[in-house]
Amino acid sequence: MDITAVIPVRAGSTRVKNKNIKPFAGTNLLVNKIRQLKQVSDISKIIVSSDSDEMLRIAEEEGAIPKKRPIEYCDEKSRTFNEVVRYIAQNEVDTEDMMWAPCVCPLVGPQKIAEGIQLYRQILSGELDADSIATARLIKEYIFDENGPVNFDIENHVKSQDLPNWHCITNGFFIAKTADMARWGFVYGKKVHLCEVNKFEAIDIDDEFDFAMAEFAMKYLESN
Repeated sequence: MDITAVIPVRAGSTRVKNKNIKPFAGTNLLVNKIRQLKQVSDISKIIVSSDSDEMLRIAEEEGAIPKKRPIEYCDEKSRTFNEVVRYIAQNEVDTEDMMWAPCVCPLVGPQKIAEGIQLYRQILSGELDADSIATARLIKEYIFDENGPVNFDIENHVKSQDLPNWHCITNGFFIAKTADMARWGFVYGKKVHLCEVNKFEAIDIDDEFDFAMAEFAMKYLESN
């Protein structure tokens, strides 16, 4: 298996200014993810795809392959996410298999990444009937929609640990055939197999609160 890990980053983060290169736990999110991926022996290439010259410079300094992505595939307006995935898969990746590895889940480390790749190997060997791998967090909470309870009955209360197993996809990583990502225009398929992450690994940085929580968690884990 020859797998390329792609870290998609862009210059124009809005909810957290310069999120990908803002100081974070002694480094930054981009460098952290590159270094995590470099520890996984099954990954043959690490690509940083970006419109930012600064991020591409950092990528090269860290031993990743910088790929300058056209601005229209980075501004979140000119192209849909589906078009961005398709562009990267078709134009930047030359291996048969690829991992989409956002840097916004900084606690998804080498061990979990290697676990995901092992699950992907089981897909390739036919042991798992799936077309892709995605990280996901197990949800054991009482869920409501506009019509009321969704996953429980208020007249027959059960403990939260006995609720049905629901999962929420996280941005830890996604693995599939490069040609499939190009065809789908997406990072996982309809028969995705979930690689479960814990609460630390599930932290997904979208705003300043998430950023602070992730940094606190990273420092906590490093000191314990």
